[in-house]
Amino acid sequence: MDIALFSPSSLFTDDEEVSVDEENTDTHQSYVERRHQFPGMELLIREFSFHQLNANLLWPGTFAFAEWLVQHRPWIEGCCCLELGSGTGALAIFLRKSFNLDITTSDYDDQEIEENIAHNCQANGIMPVLPHIKHSWGDTFPAAVPHWDLIIASDILLYVKQYPSLIKSLSYLLKSYKPKDDKAVPLVGNNQSGGMSMGLPLPAFLMSWRRRIGKEDESLFFTGCENAGLEVKHIGSRVYCIKPRENINYMIKNG
Repeated sequence: MDIALFSPSSLFTDDEEVSVDEENTDTHQSYVERRHQFPGMELLIREFSFHQLNANLLWPGTFAFAEWLVQHRPWIEGCCCLELGSGTGALAIFLRKSFNLDITTSDYDDQEIEENIAHNCQANGIMPVLPHIKHSWGDTFPAAVPHWDLIIASDILLYVKQYPSLIKSLSYLLKSYKPKDDKAVPLVGNNQSGGMSMGLPLPAFLMSWRRRIGKEDESLFFTGCENAGLEVKHIGSRVYCIKPRENINYMIKNG
C-alpha cells in the first residue's frame, strides 16, 4: 500500500479553505477536530493528523459534491446509498442529517477508520451511528446481494495502481444489484426548464473528482470502467455517473 503525505492547506484555493475551529496541537494526539461548513449546516469532524491509509482529512471534492447533491436533491431522495472511501464519514453524515438518506459508510478494512466515523456520527447527533462496511477494494464484498441503488464517492482516485481493484468492487456492486424490497419503477425525470432530463439511472455510481492529478491518470480509470462493461458520463461540475452499460433506467419509489 502506497502512503502519501499531504498538507491540507495546499489542496484548497484561498476561497475554498475550511474554517478551523479547534485544532489539537499536542504532538501526542493523533487527530484534529475542525468545524466544516456544509450547505445549510456546520459539522464538527475529527480528522486524523496522519493515517497511513490516507483517511486523515476532508478533500475539496467533498464540499463541491455536497453542493451538487443539494442542487440535485430530487435525484437521490428515497435512494438506498453506499459511500465508498468514506474517510471521516463527513459526507455521509451530512446526507443523513440534510436528506434523511438511508446511507451506509464504507472504507478500508481498518478498525481506526470505523471507530472515527462512529465518533463523528455521535459528535453530530447521529445515534445510532451509521452502518459501516469494512471493505478493501478488490476483495470479496461482504454483502452477497448488494441492494444499494446509489454508490457515491468523492476524491478517491489517488493511487493509480488501486484502480483495477476499485473497478472490480464497483462492477460487483452495480452488476449484482437487486432493489431493496423490489420497489423499482421505470425512471421518468424532468429538468428545471420542463424538458426531459437524464435523471439518475439506478443502480449508479456518482463520483465527484476535484483532486489535482494528470488527465492521463484520470483516463486510466474511466477507460478501465468502460473495459469492464460500465458506461461513464460526465454530468457536470466534475461529477461523473457510472452505470452498467446494459442497465435499464430505474428509480426507487418513495413510500
